[in-house]
Amino acid sequence: MAFVLTLAVLLSVTGCAELITVTSPQRYVNVTVGGSLLLQCSFISTTKETTNLVVMWNFVEKSSSSLKQIYYSQADQDVVPPEYKGRLSLPPSHGTGGNVSIGISNMQTADSGLYTCEVRNSPDIGGKTEASIVVQVLEPPSAPFCAVHGDVAVGHLVTLTCHSEKGSPPPTYTWVRLDQARARQPIMARVTPTGILEIRNISEFKFGEYQCTSTNAVGTSTCMVELSQEAEDGVIAGAVIGALLGCLLIALVVWFIAHQVKKHRYAAVKTPAAEMKGSSRPPPATSAVSMEMSSPSHDSTHGDDDEARA
Repeated sequence: MAFVLTLAVLLSVTGCAELITVTSPQRYVNVTVGGSLLLQCSFISTTKETTNLVVMWNFVEKSSSSLKQIYYSQADQDVVPPEYKGRLSLPPSHGTGGNVSIGISNMQTADSGLYTCEVRNSPDIGGKTEASIVVQVLEPPSAPFCAVHGDVAVGHLVTLTCHSEKGSPPPTYTWVRLDQARARQPIMARVTPTGILEIRNISEFKFGEYQCTSTNAVGTSTCMVELSQEAEDGVIAGAVIGALLGCLLIALVVWFIAHQVKKHRYAAVKTPAAEMKGSSRPPPATSAVSMEMSSPSHDSTHGDDDEARA
């Protein structure tokens, strides 16, 4: 490769080689979402013949490293990918006159990245064949969402959050307090880059409306949140209700256990009583008969004894 470049330079010096020069007056370009963009590119060739002219526009997305071809032209034949059809304006007269600029409409944030214009025109075999342009698609911040997190009570950590889903470049966030006259009062507290305001001790802050502003290079958007005593009362009321429900649950558990114990005791007392009741029944008739039959024999034995003694 180095040998070919050296040969091209030597040939150009001796006048035996043809060189091409591709340039663009743009280096960095900003455009807003939905807008149109003209990517300028031109070339100077040592020959006016453009029968063998090849023009390519390539794109590398900002969030990716993969290269994608968005336009290709050779022998007056244009190739445009489906996703760019209807959005891409072709170079005038297929690059004749040295102009190979293209236009892109309805720009989106995904269109941010590096665009490269590459031109080759045989018999040119060297020179500066490419020119690159960095494009940044700007988008105003979307309406942020504000919220309060934590217990609004003395000694507790309370955080106010603010976040915009969209915005390019990424927005920055600021918090202020609005007094009764709706005047903006600064807040002496730390705000993170993601829009979180940390209130370490609520007693050091005043209740009222707090406003968050989401800002970037092309716009601003705001949201507000109420930090009030009612919020603290709501937290206390919630805690009281929770405690009462807890006590009620404990009472139900105690009642259930006592009821089960009483039920088992009643069953234990009832079982011996039933057994005693069963044992107090009269003996069967056969026992009585046997007792009656045994009595005479007993008396006759005593009679015999008395006669012997006499």
